[in-house]
Amino acid sequence: MNEAIFVLNAGSSSLKFSIYGVADQDLNVVAHGEIEVLGTSAHFKAKDQRGQTLADVSLGDSTKSFGHAEAFTHLARWAYENFADELVPLAVGHRVVHGGLWFSEPTLIDAAVMTRLEQLIPLVPLHQALNLNAIKAVLRLWPDLPQVACFDTAFHRKRAEVTERFGLPEELFRRGVRRWGFHGLSFECIAGRLRRLAPDVSGGRVVVAHLGSGASLCAMRDGQSVDTTMSLSVLDGLPMDTRCGTLDPGAVLFLLRDGWSVDRIEDLLYKRSGLLGISGVSNDVRALLASDCPRAAEAIEFFVYRVIRETGSLTAALGGLDALVFTAGIGENSPLIRQQICQGLTWLGVRIDPDANQRGNGRVSPEGRTPSVWVIPTDEEAVIASHTLAIVRSPAARDRCHTRAPAGGPRLALPLHATELLPSGPSVPAGDCLTGRSTEVDISSDE
Repeated sequence: MNEAIFVLNAGSSSLKFSIYGVADQDLNVVAHGEIEVLGTSAHFKAKDQRGQTLADVSLGDSTKSFGHAEAFTHLARWAYENFADELVPLAVGHRVVHGGLWFSEPTLIDAAVMTRLEQLIPLVPLHQALNLNAIKAVLRLWPDLPQVACFDTAFHRKRAEVTERFGLPEELFRRGVRRWGFHGLSFECIAGRLRRLAPDVSGGRVVVAHLGSGASLCAMRDGQSVDTTMSLSVLDGLPMDTRCGTLDPGAVLFLLRDGWSVDRIEDLLYKRSGLLGISGVSNDVRALLASDCPRAAEAIEFFVYRVIRETGSLTAALGGLDALVFTAGIGENSPLIRQQICQGLTWLGVRIDPDANQRGNGRVSPEGRTPSVWVIPTDEEAVIASHTLAIVRSPAARDRCHTRAPAGGPRLALPLHATELLPSGPSVPAGDCLTGRSTEVDISSDE
């Protein structure tokens, strides 16, 4: 029987997951999928490592809500029914959007860590709370299982302080009103994969374009973040599927004076702007490219223009460009978007090979050309699983979490029986069942 790492990524209307079997230090995908459209019409999909469907079922109805707790309960039951004879859970790794000043590395979760993470909810109110809901759901079901938080902000924490500032008073900077940057797990993945694919390129000046429903660029030197397009929140930088991207704060002041409530403005900026807002057609690039609506073309033109402009800005921050990497849903799967962006960067010497661009795998620029252009798939879940395994296998974690199996059998059977699954009732307060001591973090210089 092998140990397993569960990886969870909680979104506003979904719970994505991957299950990895552990063999020594190797991680192998056993299953991955998501429970989507949480609320009253949840749907569960799972595939194996070959892409074969393992499950595709509707879970919800119109009479009761189906949230993250119920989603994880279903995942645990399904995993038990399918893998109880093969796998024993070792730990759960989570994508957590914000680590603040306290957490710049993956961290074993305990009560003190949860308290810190809850204090960061005001900085990313639509994301952080959802990530913590997933942690609490695991806690209720498997209270003794180690959980590890991996942070989207962590990759950017070693940047120069000047790149984190707004033109605001120092007091606000110290309180956390700063350019944090996000998508760090994806950028970390690409930095590692580029290092293996092209070590001579990875040590240079690289811009990575994470273009998906959320989108941002990261300037890297020697695999480290130099600057990025997202800032205080996941709204800033590039226009996204329904998020606005960079916006003059005066626009928000105008709407406030025009009688808009904060909630209405928040809904506008997060859910009714970006590609959807400009086009009035869809937030999906595929639908926009297929549409004959002029506004759909305008939305694509604006998206491409902003990527080109921000790539130029980050190239200036790097002092030149040695490589451009496309990743995430749009970056990996849309040859036309890549072509249009690269056409706008010919002044930098960017060229792509049309046939290679259509294949969309690895180098898509002519051999020997600088800057080189690459398409590299991202895998944030693999990064989380790797960090989680390293932490729970460390001596300090074993001492804190008592992860050795008791005599006579594995420490924890792979999920509980259905009759023992998540009970109804109020949610457990943060950290009530979390064990272990607080991570020692010196924050004196940042307060």
